[in-house]
Amino acid sequence: MAELPAAEPPAIPPDVAATAAAFGAALHNAGLPVGPDRCERLARAVTIMNATSLAQLRACALATMVSDPAQMPVFDRVFAAVFGAPSPFGNQLPPVQPLAEAAPQSADDGEDMPEAPVVHRMASAAEQLRSRDFAELSSAELRELITLMREMTLAVPRRRTRRYRYSRRGTRPDLRKTMQQARRNGGEVIRLSYRARVVRPRRLVVLCDISGSMEPYARALLLLLYALNGGKVRGGQNRPEVFSFATRLTRLTPTLAAASLDTMLAKAGEAAPDWSGGTRIGTALKEFNDRYGSRGMARGAMVLIISDGWDTGDPELAGRQMARLSRMAYRIVWANPRTQSPRYRPEVGGMAAAWPFCDAVVSGHNLDALDDLLAALR
Repeated sequence: MAELPAAEPPAIPPDVAATAAAFGAALHNAGLPVGPDRCERLARAVTIMNATSLAQLRACALATMVSDPAQMPVFDRVFAAVFGAPSPFGNQLPPVQPLAEAAPQSADDGEDMPEAPVVHRMASAAEQLRSRDFAELSSAELRELITLMREMTLAVPRRRTRRYRYSRRGTRPDLRKTMQQARRNGGEVIRLSYRARVVRPRRLVVLCDISGSMEPYARALLLLLYALNGGKVRGGQNRPEVFSFATRLTRLTPTLAAASLDTMLAKAGEAAPDWSGGTRIGTALKEFNDRYGSRGMARGAMVLIISDGWDTGDPELAGRQMARLSRMAYRIVWANPRTQSPRYRPEVGGMAAAWPFCDAVVSGHNLDALDDLLAALR
């Protein structure tokens, strides 16, 4: 008996995801071992259970956020501060800073208050961070955005390969498949089979500037790639190939497969000793083209370069290597946070040399701008 296909998990509404991220951040700041994984579990629990009251929301949070009975006092204190529900511990515990203003409630009606005003009315800390520049966020605030980043989807253009496979909509006759079917019918050809070209997503190659001026943006975009690497890659495409550069080129692709966010960041820091150093764009591009690009990695690929274009090296070398890369790549997208300013002009340094070879330039300076980045890759 054939197995039924596994049901797709329900999509998490952005407001639920943001609320879970904000509540998880409050618990983490209060001392509980809560990370992005538990925030995601809470958001999915609320969505699956269709929670409609504070009691149901609290039950979902208890099941996903608390791992030890000793954590209950802190959990109740933070829950009361964030959602405005009364705490069974009264004033015995010191107050915490609430993430949003909540309407005053009495002890009698707190558990019966509908959930919708709580989720939709709450000015979520994570939602407030969407429009803030990554350079203005602390490391803790950047981590709060990981749940929202997991809701994004990476999709790149597809390409037709030289291989063919059986397809009902194909136009090229498949003689082998036709004869195999004919043998089952005593040698009679009853129906012709056809083949079609195999279509696959193009490879995505990311070159990320980790120099001092780009450090906060590089960290945020590595968080995005880590979130996308966890499964939100459309169409079964290969995982992105990720490199960092400042004074040298470092391949970071293996670090994105780390089990946890902290492990990924630690491995990335160990693999790239030039983190927050100077920038030699031309030298890094030449090393990539020589070692990886010309050997097939960049051929027909989508290339994303993340840099503000400030270069301590030779701009002419950067221009030559960009021209070389453009001849191999299908499309080059450059993410430069400085372009968010309407007064920005690419008139100096590596950015001026690279600009003519870019198919699209986006800012990618905050979470809202990442939508433009993903659209450019599509």
